[in-house]
Amino acid sequence: MHFLDQAKIFVRSGAGGPGAVSFRREKYVQYGGPDGGNGGKGGDVIIEAVAGLNTLIDFRYAQHFKAMRGIQGMGRDRHGAYGDDLVIQVPVGTQVLADDEERTLLLDLTEVGQRVVFLRGGDGGRGNASYKSSTNRAPRQHGPGWPGEEMYVWLRLKLLADAGLVGMPNAGKSTFINQVSNTKAKVGDYPFTTTRPQLGVVDHKSREFVLADIPGLIAGAAEGVGIGDRFLGHIERCRILIHLIDATQDDPVAAWHIVCDELSEYGAALDEKPQIVALNKGDLLDPELMADIAQQLQAAGAKDVIAISGATGQGVDLVLDRILEELPAKSGIEGAKNAGITEDGTWSPI
Repeated sequence: MHFLDQAKIFVRSGAGGPGAVSFRREKYVQYGGPDGGNGGKGGDVIIEAVAGLNTLIDFRYAQHFKAMRGIQGMGRDRHGAYGDDLVIQVPVGTQVLADDEERTLLLDLTEVGQRVVFLRGGDGGRGNASYKSSTNRAPRQHGPGWPGEEMYVWLRLKLLADAGLVGMPNAGKSTFINQVSNTKAKVGDYPFTTTRPQLGVVDHKSREFVLADIPGLIAGAAEGVGIGDRFLGHIERCRILIHLIDATQDDPVAAWHIVCDELSEYGAALDEKPQIVALNKGDLLDPELMADIAQQLQAAGAKDVIAISGATGQGVDLVLDRILEELPAKSGIEGAKNAGITEDGTWSPI
């Protein structure tokens, strides 16, 4: 399945059905009178966040969504049926943005089962029976029904993860996430092996949390160099960042500065999140050299530096312990699994 995190769609709610103009004409009924029924209300456009989806690929093949219009009223005081609502299912973490220059945020769906009436259907028109009065015995006016609402919107997916991996290409992020989870991320000895975000569920010390791996950042990513910084949105919701640095490169300190500068340039307070600096590939260098590089990073401003090896697992548990310290009593995935469970272990729908 291809990964798609942005899509533009057109949505329109249903128009209300027109009211009817009708008069009662029956044998042996001397005074019939108006009996036109009201039109039905148009269908709403509802956006719902559901579990089991992690991409917007479905919206590449279907971009127009229109709710059913209301049925017109009929004689004998028969009101038209309501139009069926249109439910658009999106992954959890999807944002709905207006199609303007500022990309104004309209909706942010962050919980499974969250349903929002995005566009309301038009009300049905009144039939001539509703216009009857003591001075207007035979009204012929009726309501045409109110139009529905329509607009173009952008859908943008921001994956929900508790912790996020950042770093330059070939820093070992994919190797790390493969080491701590069952993710089968592609690993290669060339830049930008990871071309789309990866999610993995980490099980450590009877706790579970979601870890996100995004493509590597290079100098100028904020201006679109390399893959750019568009995937940084997927770690905006993370509580903590793991900054992986390749200890075997020429200048690890400069690499740390480059990624920190790109996080700051992107905004969204990414540079203010708690950050663990994991000095990776320790299996290729001797401990004294790793300790010296760690001291250089600390002198440059890195507060939490841990020497690890994603390939052998050395020091990985220390990083996971540090992540657990930043997580709440229940991580995102633990909260979803335990939804509806009371303190005594029984299930409740409330």
